[in-house]
Amino acid sequence: MSSVAVLTQESFNEHRNGLLPEQSGAGPAAGEEEDALPTYKDAFPPLPEKAASPEGTQETTNAWASKIRPLKSSVITQVFHVPLEERKYKDLNQFGEGDQAKVCVDIMHKTGAHLELSLAKDQGLSIMVSGKLDAVMKARKEIVSRLQTQASATVAIPKEHHRFVIGKNGEKLQELELKTATKIQIPRPDDPSNQIKISGTKEGLEKAKHEILLISAEQDKRAVERVNIDKVYHPFITGAYNKLVGEMMQETGARINVPPPSVNKTEIVITGEKEQVALAVAMIKKISEDKKKNATTIAVEVKKSQHKYVIGPKGNTLQEILDRTGVSVEIPPSDSSSETVILRGEPDRLELFSHLKTLLDFCLKFIFNMSFCLQVHIEFTEGEDKITLEGPTKDVQMVQSQIEAIVTDLVSRMDYAEISVDPKFHRHLIGKGGVNINRIKELHKVTVRIPPDNEKSNLIRIEGDPQGVQEAKKELLELASRMENERTKDLIIEQRFHRAIIGQKGEKIKEVRDKFPEVIINFPDPAQKSDIVQLRGPRTEVEKCSKFMQKIVAEMVENSFSVSVPIFKQFHRNIIGKGGSNIKRYKETNTKIDLPAENSNSEMIVITGKKANCEAARNRILAIQKELANITEIEVSIPSKLHNSLIGSKGRLVRSIMEECGGVHIHFPTEGSGIDKVTIRGPAEEVEKAKQQLLALAEEKQTKSHTAELRAKPEYHKFLIGKGGGNIRKVRDSTGARIIFPTAEDKDQELITVVGTEEAVREAQKELEELIKSLDNVVEDTMSVDPKHHRYFVARRGQVLRDLADEYGGVMVSFPRTGSQSEKVTLKGAKECVEAAKKRMLEIVEDLEAQVTMECVIPQKFHRSIMGPKGSRIQQITRDHNVQIKFPEREDPQGKGKAPVQENGEANGEVKEPVDPNAPKKCDVIVLSGRKERCEAAVEALKALVPVTIEVEVPFELHRYIIGQKGSGIRKMMDEFEVNIQVPAPEQQSDKISITGLANHLERAKEGLLERVKELQAEQEDRALRSFKLTITVDPKYHPKIIGRKGAIITNIRTEHDVNIQFPEKNDENQDQITITGYEHKAIAARDAIQAIVDELEEMISEDITLDSRVHARIIGARGKGIRKIMDEFKVDLRFPQSGAADPNLVTVTGRPELVDEAIDHLLNLEEEYMADVVENEAKMAYMRPSGSSAAAMDEQRGPSKGFVVREAPWTTSTEKAPDMSSSEDFPSFGAPVPTKASPWGPKLPLSSSCYADRSV
Repeated sequence: MSSVAVLTQESFNEHRNGLLPEQSGAGPAAGEEEDALPTYKDAFPPLPEKAASPEGTQETTNAWASKIRPLKSSVITQVFHVPLEERKYKDLNQFGEGDQAKVCVDIMHKTGAHLELSLAKDQGLSIMVSGKLDAVMKARKEIVSRLQTQASATVAIPKEHHRFVIGKNGEKLQELELKTATKIQIPRPDDPSNQIKISGTKEGLEKAKHEILLISAEQDKRAVERVNIDKVYHPFITGAYNKLVGEMMQETGARINVPPPSVNKTEIVITGEKEQVALAVAMIKKISEDKKKNATTIAVEVKKSQHKYVIGPKGNTLQEILDRTGVSVEIPPSDSSSETVILRGEPDRLELFSHLKTLLDFCLKFIFNMSFCLQVHIEFTEGEDKITLEGPTKDVQMVQSQIEAIVTDLVSRMDYAEISVDPKFHRHLIGKGGVNINRIKELHKVTVRIPPDNEKSNLIRIEGDPQGVQEAKKELLELASRMENERTKDLIIEQRFHRAIIGQKGEKIKEVRDKFPEVIINFPDPAQKSDIVQLRGPRTEVEKCSKFMQKIVAEMVENSFSVSVPIFKQFHRNIIGKGGSNIKRYKETNTKIDLPAENSNSEMIVITGKKANCEAARNRILAIQKELANITEIEVSIPSKLHNSLIGSKGRLVRSIMEECGGVHIHFPTEGSGIDKVTIRGPAEEVEKAKQQLLALAEEKQTKSHTAELRAKPEYHKFLIGKGGGNIRKVRDSTGARIIFPTAEDKDQELITVVGTEEAVREAQKELEELIKSLDNVVEDTMSVDPKHHRYFVARRGQVLRDLADEYGGVMVSFPRTGSQSEKVTLKGAKECVEAAKKRMLEIVEDLEAQVTMECVIPQKFHRSIMGPKGSRIQQITRDHNVQIKFPEREDPQGKGKAPVQENGEANGEVKEPVDPNAPKKCDVIVLSGRKERCEAAVEALKALVPVTIEVEVPFELHRYIIGQKGSGIRKMMDEFEVNIQVPAPEQQSDKISITGLANHLERAKEGLLERVKELQAEQEDRALRSFKLTITVDPKYHPKIIGRKGAIITNIRTEHDVNIQFPEKNDENQDQITITGYEHKAIAARDAIQAIVDELEEMISEDITLDSRVHARIIGARGKGIRKIMDEFKVDLRFPQSGAADPNLVTVTGRPELVDEAIDHLLNLEEEYMADVVENEAKMAYMRPSGSSAAAMDEQRGPSKGFVVREAPWTTSTEKAPDMSSSEDFPSFGAPVPTKASPWGPKLPLSSSCYADRSV
């Protein structure tokens, strides 16, 4: 054991003085000097021994106690042991290295604890962890999970006990995991499993299981019972002031939770141990049954304004009545207009109230503590300073004297004040939820009455302690004054920005309100469509808030620039990408991209954001469309002055051309730009057609354009246009005029515009007016429809009838009531519309009569593919062929979940004939309803949608390139060709790739795949050509020169010749081999370039010159600047000797002979110049005093130091000499055997095992 010597500052100063006797003036005598030296025991007090005497112990303790104050450390040390068989890292050769060391370093960083690892004799791992308790416990958990092999176990406890294992906010679970150093996984509430999974060490698993089972066992002893008791009997169960329920809880030991009067619940919850709960339930039910049997009621009328007196402060009066009389008082809710108060109790108790005129009498008597005068009626007269008493003379006199005493007392210690405040500020004084007025009441101990809005009074009354009344009055007046000085400002902010300013769940506006807490910000109701946002508060704060909000709006306006990009509908899904991958990429431009709904006819994609960002996103999207489709874009030159007339009012004219030409996109330049070029984009044929129409229209506009307008009800428009535009096309063909109908966005839905030559417009206008006039001629007609078909027309909320009305000028169709067997159907509307609708209805009836049901057998596995995304493909077939398609229920793979279906009253479960094995499964049969020929066509269309699989021969070595990085290549092909491509697993070594999809897509996909194979084969050939290797032999001494400074020369050769140049590694056998890889001709060219450098280097010579080492630093310069300049100027290489070289003056110059000579001359000139400075500096230094002279002089004066001297040391009193530091006996080497011998330093103390904390994990 080692000893620790403590030396105080005072004794050190004394010793120091003893070391320097010369400095203390006249030197003392030798004896005095020796007496002044400290003794060995003073300087190094010994540690206490176990068998020391009390006196000795006391002395030693005092010696140490006087010097050292004990400190209590917050740092603890624990040792954890991981047995060999449980160690995660068992490689003994890598102890202290590798993954185990990295894990330990990571644990130290993460927890802040200090770890020390050592190997025990059994090769187990001992880990000493030091740090604060929390850090040590966290480190222990990490050690167990990361350095020790993990086991797992499950423990099953009832599902309802899981929440007790988790604890409040998961605290219990965290504590359990930390305590046992395990990971505990509890199933989610919606998971029916009751198994709790534990992972960790074996010891930790056992501890965790034990703790969890303890928690469950504790909960098993507890029970929960819910009893439904009528709300009216709850007061009798709780008792006055909850006394009765408290007594029951004390008696039974169970916890009884009765819902408060304000909560409309009848359920009383009792929790505790099973016997306790059963006893409490029995007591509660007994009270309830007794009251149901014996209690009666009395109804008393009390003015609504006086209910508060009946209730009393915090319900005290109700509790007082229940306590004194055993009668429960039921007050109607505050939102009810009823004034009837119900008294419930036993008949003898209710007799007490039979003599009272009102219940309020009783309450007042309780308030004034005059329950002894039940025969006196007390009435407070509203609006007068008068209280009326009525009853026996003696009782009235007693009550009068008592009330007068109370009044006198109140007047002496109470005060009141009335202040006048404009009613418009009353609600602000009250505050949200009464927060302001309640604070004033509690702070100043006063009551404040603010008149309700219907009184329209400005008087506020304050009552209470005189000082409190004055303080409350002052505060209320200050608040009112501040409100009068407030400013209200209206900000005009477009309503479309309101939602963005408010933010999700009001988060953003909360930040603004926190920044300006004194400003009230009011947004208008969204239904008002108002742009006015109101700010109210102190003038300066309102101004600041106004500027801040205007800044927010300005940023939103900047970011709300939007541009519409017309993209053909079929390419929208390519714009979105699989799983929205493409759309996410576009959002990197910090824009918002909105696509129209799938069922919408719009092709416009709207991009919102900053203008520059919107343009960038627009260009990206257009590039994708151009890449995907055979889209042509041409420019047509049309004078800019005609652009507005070609576009038409609100774009009507140009929109009609776009619709007529297959939805091409026509883009006119910005108005006022003076540009004549108009862009047309779309399929080649349609673009040409639109170009011809646009040029013809432009020519017409230049010569003889004429426009006319007429009006027709919007419901007539569809009839005027006709099915597929048939009616309007006839008018257009016969007259040559263009007719433009309003779109859904146009405000005026009745306006129809006719454009063309004057004559054409006149004729078209005439024809249209005749049609409209005939439509205005309303007639009523009837037709017969078999009642069995009525349901078809009125089903789905009359969708068929609505479609008829839309298509045929708003014609009204009325069917007889349900249940009536009448066939008469009435049609009302314009004559032509009625006739057309009638004709259409007859067609529908004919279809219904001719309707058949057909089955189409397609395996269920293909149904989802046939339906398409969101059923789009099926919807298209339904529309195209006018049939109904019904898919079967999916087959339950488990064969359970549904009861047998009954047919004709008999269960399918009964014995039946054996099923035909060749018959199709029900789950594969798709049922179609409609006309026979249409059903047949729809069946063909359905079968065409059944995916087909083909195999394509692709060399196995190309498969990984087809798949691409993380499957990107194959995903791209599947998205592009709308097929599924299956590549065989690598272990199969198969050359077959399967393609599954629609028949019309397979050929394209196959061609695309084979095209990709060709590309890959070409790349393979190119790689083979690029892999030509060439080796050149170059002396290693030239390698650095070929590489160049920071690899500049070799990088230049690699880039210029597009080759890879590899120099030998340090351990390679052939250190002179340089390998060049690339195309053959380029590799040869690179070799020639390297050889040229080598030839040039071989021509160089090296010469050694002698330069005085004292000038080397000057020649080299700061950071080598000087030497680089010389090397660049003379195209040579300079090598200076390293420190410790045999000849420090030898410098080597390498380069071309003529350049080497010039460089040597230059260096010698520099040496001569710099040496003059060196000689001059050395001459000066000879006359300067060395910096260490003063220190040396002091040492000479002081003389040789005696060192630290003490008296009565063990080596002076003993025959033995002091330990020799060079002796291997006194100071043995580690592991060397040492013979034991008596020591003058005192007996050795045994090493106590209590010095260490050992803990197994």
